[in-house]
Amino acid sequence: MIINIKNYNKEFLAILFISFIFIINLSIEYSKYLEFIDEEIYETKVEVLNIYKKPTKQILRLKAKNFDFFTDLEKDENIQKSDFLNIAIISQNITFLDYLKGFYTQTIYFDYLEKTPKFSDKIVKKIELNHQDEMINELFQALFLATPISQELRNICTNYGISHLIALSGFHLVVLSFVIYWFLYYPYSYFHQKYFLYRNKKFDLLLVSIFLLFCYLILTGIVASLLRAFVMFVLTIFLLRSNIKIVSFMNLFFTFLIVISLFPKFLFSLGFWFSIMAVFYIFLFIKYFSNLNKYLQIIFFNVWMFLIFNPIVHFYFPQTSYEQFLSIIITIFFTFFYPFEIFVHIFDFAIYFDGFIKNFLDYKMYVYEVFTPFYFFVTYLILSLASIFYKKAFIGLNIMMIIFNFYLFFRV
Repeated sequence: MIINIKNYNKEFLAILFISFIFIINLSIEYSKYLEFIDEEIYETKVEVLNIYKKPTKQILRLKAKNFDFFTDLEKDENIQKSDFLNIAIISQNITFLDYLKGFYTQTIYFDYLEKTPKFSDKIVKKIELNHQDEMINELFQALFLATPISQELRNICTNYGISHLIALSGFHLVVLSFVIYWFLYYPYSYFHQKYFLYRNKKFDLLLVSIFLLFCYLILTGIVASLLRAFVMFVLTIFLLRSNIKIVSFMNLFFTFLIVISLFPKFLFSLGFWFSIMAVFYIFLFIKYFSNLNKYLQIIFFNVWMFLIFNPIVHFYFPQTSYEQFLSIIITIFFTFFYPFEIFVHIFDFAIYFDGFIKNFLDYKMYVYEVFTPFYFFVTYLILSLASIFYKKAFIGLNIMMIIFNFYLFFRV
């Protein structure tokens, strides 16, 4: 493993400082938790993030000011996503761990509240004007604003193996940063040439990109995986300015510490862990396959990432289909699809491409379930970590990867 910071004392002091921030924020969360459980009935204002329909009831995922939670209501209650409610819930028998993870509790009563206008509502309205199909509308709200998706759409994405494209993360941040940078490059070049020749043009554009991406992060409600990507983006620019190697497992480790210190509850976010692990395997690829032909790398990288991540994904999501191989091609195609869809939504002609998307979403496939065995999962993670230091461990990891994917797709 390459250690980026030459002075070990600086690393140690940085970890101590981040740990101190973590303790402070964890203490703040605990004080909020004590306030929450102070009385048996807790009343608060919430936004409806998602609704899961059941035969006799509907389960609501709700977002309060300080926490997220689940509750259920009668099926005939006319509640929609993004509605605002004033709700009273039972706060007893909820542990601090449950409070951080997101808990389930019973509702005593609720009232509808008038929706508070937000800037994101204008984007939602723009998306709705571009589409007539409800699921396509839902898809683009997730892609642009990280809104939670229905179980039906989630299953479709899982069956195709493209959930990583729907959940906002580093992939989307890279595309957005590229679009922002080049959109501003030529206009700023004119003013830079005329008034700011003493400035570093590229660094100025990166700073503006950081600011706009930070605004976008706030707009989406600070999604864990997107926050990880943003912190790493900022850290990468800082390291580049300091002439420190950026592709380093230590940088990923510090990114993890920074995010967790700011938001301790993200320790329980599966999306955050998937985001961290995806970057981890990207770094492993760079470490061991960086000498490959560049054109071969593009193809092999996407194939290898698909195969290497399957044992991780299938520990949590067992849905398997042969169409998941298409995710390799879809992931490459998405690099162009994502900025293109941003463009056509801005100019209101996205609907002309909905037919292709509708056919894609409506396609029926054979789906079966395969879980990653626990012992295999643990061994796989140990070999993954050991691969940072030992090539033999990396070889063992790839052997396990091949065995699992044969087991996954060629079961008798």
